[in-house]
Amino acid sequence: MSPTVLTSLDDVRARLGTELGPTEWEPVTQERIDAFAELTGDHQWIHVDVERAATGPFGGTIAHGYLTLSLLPLFNKRLFRLDAGSARVNYGLNKVRFPSPVPAGSRVRATASFLELRDLDTGSQLRTQYVLELEGAAKPACVAESVTLILP
Repeated sequence: MSPTVLTSLDDVRARLGTELGPTEWEPVTQERIDAFAELTGDHQWIHVDVERAATGPFGGTIAHGYLTLSLLPLFNKRLFRLDAGSARVNYGLNKVRFPSPVPAGSRVRATASFLELRDLDTGSQLRTQYVLELEGAAKPACVAESVTLILP
């Protein structure tokens, strides 16, 4: 799937409320979980101790919530390319939830919906909702609303 190319803020406005995606499935391997643990220093056993986690509450290791969230830029570039403005800056997140744990060896994919585009003195502010679906699960792995500042 090729990303949707948006060349102007009017292109973004025309897509407000429209879902983009889904992306292709992305594997969440134990190797990826271990690498994230190394980078962040979060070595909690439910993420990295395969033997102990096998008898734990999830029946195996699970990805860190922040690892799941950190996949947004990967999925973002697969969903759309925004060529408007001189630069785009991650302004923050309004709301993040992790309804389903992501077991090691599972796969996730994403959709995105533009919620709001506001003009500001400093540029434009875009709110985008991402839903990361967990293959075979009734609930998503992550639902996050990101805020991007689009500089003029």
